[in-house]
Amino acid sequence: MERRDAVLCGAFALALPAGQLLFKWASIEDGRLGGALPWRLMRNLPLIGALGWYGLTALIWFYILTRMPLSKAYPFSILGSGLAPLGAWLVFGSPLNWSMAAGFALMLAGLAIITGSQRA
Repeated sequence: MERRDAVLCGAFALALPAGQLLFKWASIEDGRLGGALPWRLMRNLPLIGALGWYGLTALIWFYILTRMPLSKAYPFSILGSGLAPLGAWLVFGSPLNWSMAAGFALMLAGLAIITGSQRA
């Protein structure tokens, strides 16, 4: 995997939890807004931002897939999956525990095994 591709995949992996944090913020904002659902959706700026962010990340993902096979790119999503709970803890005070940390460490080990085996 070329360095540029690894950087793109890493950026995508960071963009995923950012989008999840935006969606969580949108869900909090929804609780503050009054009115019918369509009216709340139209006024929920974090939700609009989250949808825009996901649109942008979808375009980045498309570009990544034009450069490499899905089997090489997709394991990087593991990073995003583990960073989402960390971001939720930092931003929203969501609880974390050692089993989550151990699970993420196992996910990272899996990523290292998968990407290492693809170099051969």
